[in-house]
Amino acid sequence: MPLLEVKELKKFYPVKTALFKKEFVKAVDNVSFNLNEAEIVGLVGESGCGKSTLGRSIIRLEEPTDGEIFINNLKISNLSKRELRKKRTDFQMIFQDPYGSLNPRLTIEHTIGEVVKAHSKLNKKERHTRIIELLKMVGLSEEHLRRYPHQFSGGQRQRIGIARALAVNPKLIVADEPVSALDVSVQAQIVNLMEKIRSEYGISFLFIAHDLAVVEHVCSTVMVMYLGKIVEQGVAKEVVKNPQHPYTKALLSAVPNINRKKLHDKKRIILEGDVPSPLNPPSGCSFHPRCALATEKCTCEEPILSNLNNSGHYSACFYSKGYK
Repeated sequence: MPLLEVKELKKFYPVKTALFKKEFVKAVDNVSFNLNEAEIVGLVGESGCGKSTLGRSIIRLEEPTDGEIFINNLKISNLSKRELRKKRTDFQMIFQDPYGSLNPRLTIEHTIGEVVKAHSKLNKKERHTRIIELLKMVGLSEEHLRRYPHQFSGGQRQRIGIARALAVNPKLIVADEPVSALDVSVQAQIVNLMEKIRSEYGISFLFIAHDLAVVEHVCSTVMVMYLGKIVEQGVAKEVVKNPQHPYTKALLSAVPNINRKKLHDKKRIILEGDVPSPLNPPSGCSFHPRCALATEKCTCEEPILSNLNNSGHYSACFYSKGYK
């Protein structure tokens, strides 16, 4: 039984046009996937493709327009606000901005202590011990307790955000681009920390990023998102080694490679134009205006996410090998 089941999830935002006609921005459009216990699943794509909206909708920081969400076989998409509040200990979120997500007026002890106090029956002394324990879990120490957010580096602030998420002993953490604002060396530390937490405590992660190279090293499964839809999905190493969707190939071609021989062999794919507006998406395949392989069929017929040769590698492209 998967820890997280997402079924045909949609998130549409109503927009009034100049003629007062009500239209919708389809930020997330009919997304389905599973995530198992003690698993890290990656979600990648360009800015504006709907990754963060999907993550926020799963834990109901955004209310889904349609679809079903199950965590531990409990349908949380229908829970009232009161019922949802009780269940929030099962799922938490790490935000992209490690500074903006922390109150600059509160010490780290106060920031994490508020969460521990709200979701446990520990007394003051026990809470203090628990906060120190949480800081040590993320590579910080007791001497950091009485410091304020501005006294920490970006990587340390992200560790504090992770400690705060861990304070309620969650089963699932949605990490919304947790390393995008950090230096490359610090990114590696945070990614390794997430893998350590998964391994030692059995916590699952939905890891949202725009860099396939980072996702490959930490995730067992990867999903590639474009204009609100999943266009490719499969085992991370297989997707990176053998991408089937033209969009995934373009994303991978943009990843820097320090191996000079491979670098000369790899042809950079330049995508023409910008990402279409989710308010007025193209007909047929949403990627066809930027795709070198596009034919007339792509402009009028939408490909479904197909299990290629029943291999568990999925692609939404008519010209993927094994597409049915």
